[in-house]
Amino acid sequence: MSDLTLNSDANWQARVAHAFSRAAPRYDELAKAQRQIGQRLWDALPDDARHVLDVGCGTGYWTQRLAKRYPRAQITGLDLAPGMLEQARQRYADSIDWQHGDAAAQPFNDGSFNLVFSNLAVQWCLDIGAVMDELYRILTPGGQAHITTLLPGTLKEIAFAWQRPDALLQTPNQASVERTIVESGLTIAQQTATVERFYYTDLPDVMASIKGVGAQLPRSHTHLTRADIATAQARFETLRQSEGLPVSYHCLTLQLEKSL
Repeated sequence: MSDLTLNSDANWQARVAHAFSRAAPRYDELAKAQRQIGQRLWDALPDDARHVLDVGCGTGYWTQRLAKRYPRAQITGLDLAPGMLEQARQRYADSIDWQHGDAAAQPFNDGSFNLVFSNLAVQWCLDIGAVMDELYRILTPGGQAHITTLLPGTLKEIAFAWQRPDALLQTPNQASVERTIVESGLTIAQQTATVERFYYTDLPDVMASIKGVGAQLPRSHTHLTRADIATAQARFETLRQSEGLPVSYHCLTLQLEKSL
């Protein structure tokens, strides 16, 4: 089983970058949940933007869509994982500025962007307050940030199946996120909390979907026997619905603004 816990490990960023880099070749094939959740952001974007940043751009799926939506804009993709950026550059190198960096310490000047897009990325940052401070810094006055992130309860079915509470993403709750936004100086123009459920055929299908999008970190000294796997599958089967085995994502969709 993989360790999905957010912790204060000094090597956390390197481990996240490694996990997502390793997942990069198959990311787009397996990112069904990420695509559907990101569509919420897409539908609420403004009509016009000139300097656009995709934070946690991954393989560039949304970044290249932003480039098509805003053909006169300068588009930048930022990601912590070199492997993700390599995939992005191979596919869309000519039209987009790809930058390696951390959402909590971004390599951009103050007021560089009037639109920031970020789909399911900031939950991987240990200090979400630092992320919000950076968004405030890099946005122009009147600029907007459209973000999805995850809340407690995400992947609860996986935690139940493996009897591993640490398989739950240790994300801040909604009140904590709201507090960090206010403290940063940003304004919440809109926010929506939802539970999105996705369905899979069996336990290997579930685990492939998680590993395939980088949401896993190797745990040392862990050996799973066939009996362990069979027991986990039996637990998961008790949750089966007509659509398949459920996996829940507790999502927070945010539209943030920097005051004029």
